[in-house]
Amino acid sequence: MLVILAAGDRTVYEDCSSCFQAMGKTSFFLGEAGNAARMMLILNMVQGSFMATIAEGLTLAQATGQSQQTFLDILCQGQMASTFVDQKCQNILQGNFKPDYYLKHIQKDLRLAISMGDMANHPTPMAAAANEVYKRAKALDQSDNDISAVYRAYIH
Repeated sequence: MLVILAAGDRTVYEDCSSCFQAMGKTSFFLGEAGNAARMMLILNMVQGSFMATIAEGLTLAQATGQSQQTFLDILCQGQMASTFVDQKCQNILQGNFKPDYYLKHIQKDLRLAISMGDMANHPTPMAAAANEVYKRAKALDQSDNDISAVYRAYIH
């Protein structure tokens, strides 16, 4: 399932392509050095913002008397259905926050993506809002838990 992002010397990328094929699902050459790191920050920004929104949806469902499990069942049958959504939501409902991707790292990446947006004079209000929720989760001692522990920022 690994997706490899590479940047820099295209010849080196091509020389390594057989290794990339053996190690990952696919690979992308993104041009000049630094582009792979920038793309990874953008992808992590989207993932972190999405996870915070899912956690917000789960807690809003509960707060309005809706079943969180039914919310998840409906979510997993629609356009947003994915292994990621199903796994993270099931873990939340089971109280399992064993880290797959540490919350402290997604918050760092959100912070860096916001900074990158500032440098490019591009607004990142969704990432900024998600970053605040992750900062709250960190203040609740969730740093070393999975990113899905952002859920706890909504219930405390």
